[in-house]
Formats: sequence, C-alpha cells, structure tokens
Amino acid sequence: MPPRPLRNRPTPLRQLNEAAQLADQLQAAGYTKRDIARIINRDPSLVSQFYTKNKGAAFVPALQQVLAAVRTGGITDLPELTSLASRHITRRTTASGTKARVRSKAVLITPTGSGTGRVGAQAIASGSSRLRPLIAEAARQDLRLAFTVRLAKTGYLHPSGSRTDSPGIRRDVTQRADHTEERSYGSAQTGGHDAADFARRVDAAGGDVTAAVHQWLVETGRIRPDAHILHLEVRTWRPR
Repeated sequence: MPPRPLRNRPTPLRQLNEAAQLADQLQAAGYTKRDIARIINRDPSLVSQFYTKNKGAAFVPALQQVLAAVRTGGITDLPELTSLASRHITRRTTASGTKARVRSKAVLITPTGSGTGRVGAQAIASGSSRLRPLIAEAARQDLRLAFTVRLAKTGYLHPSGSRTDSPGIRRDVTQRADHTEERSYGSAQTGGHDAADFARRVDAAGGDVTAAVHQWLVETGRIRPDAHILHLEVRTWRPR
C-alpha cells in the first residue's frame, strides 16, 4: 500500500521575478515601494504586483539602470532617477506581438492650452503622480494653471470667501455635507499660477504633486500644516 501524502507538507516558496528582485535591491538601498513607483512613474500598487502577480517585465531594463546609477554613480535624487528610468521603459508586447495598450486616463492638453486632471484619495496617498505629466507639459508650453483642493473645513485658516484666501470669490468655494470644503486657487480672470514654477515645486518634492500643492498652501498661509488634501484638480490654459 503506497504511503499517504503528508497534509501539512510546506509549499515551496515561489521565486521572485526579476522586477521584484531589482525592487528588493532598491529597497535594501533605502528606497520604498512608493519611491520605486515614482521612479518608474506608475502607481505603487503595480510595484506590489511585481511580487503578487508576477508583473514588471517591461520595467526590468529601467530598474537595472536605476540600480546601477545608485550603486556605482552615487545618484540618489528621485527626479534624476525618474528621468533616467523613463529612457528605458517600453510597453510590453502582447501574445500577438503588438504593443500592449496602457490602461490609464490620458492627460491631454488641447491646442488652446486647456487641460484638466483630477485625483481622489487613493491617488493622493501615492503623491498624485498621474498629475505630474500634465504639470510638466504645461510648464513646457509656458501655460498658466489653477487648482482646486478639498479638505476638512477646519484645515483652512481663513473663512469662506475671504479675500486673503481664494480670493474673495464665493463661487470658488464649495461646501459639502461631510464638513469638507473645496476651494479654487487661480483662474483666467486672476492670471493663475506659472506652470513652470509649480513644475519646479513638484520636482523639488520628488515628484509628489500633493506635497508640492500642500507646501504652497502652507507657505502662503491658507491651510494648517497638519491639514490633509482629500481631492485635487489641476486646470491649465494658455495666457492671452
């Protein structure tokens, strides 16, 4: 009679794919999964899928270059590593041999300079990276921009409609039943903000759009330092 199989036999560990191995090495060098996501300009959930769903093959050449730059070149600046990685990222090939489509919302700026990008809580937690290309392209085209933020009413330092804040135009303030409030900063009527200046702020924040906007709001005395942005929208246009 053949021996009965052991029920509690340990399952062999699955070997990590190359993308996950490279991500491990970057984490050992001091980078987080969120940092790695910013470097390859993708959502942090994709980096987690290197481990759970065997994804990431298209990013191996970029991660190899980034790891070499960190180890031998001494490069540690996230924007610089992001720029390096972007030159080595190609879309994966499908089984039929064609380039896979990117399943993401396109950030589009029209010939008139009009463009809009919005992010909610999940994207904000990862730095609102999908807004970064919009801001970068607006800076390249020398456009103006405005943005709308949503946070708890208690996070603002000025009352609704204050001329010091948004500035004095009540239609730029939207109050919600959950005790949050949306306020807009900049418009075509007021001239808006220089996109190039905001692009520099985003770069200085390591590509974190949320952090750059939050810092501007704190620096200009509009919100409390511990306030959390819950919604963010960026709009662009060409100055006349």
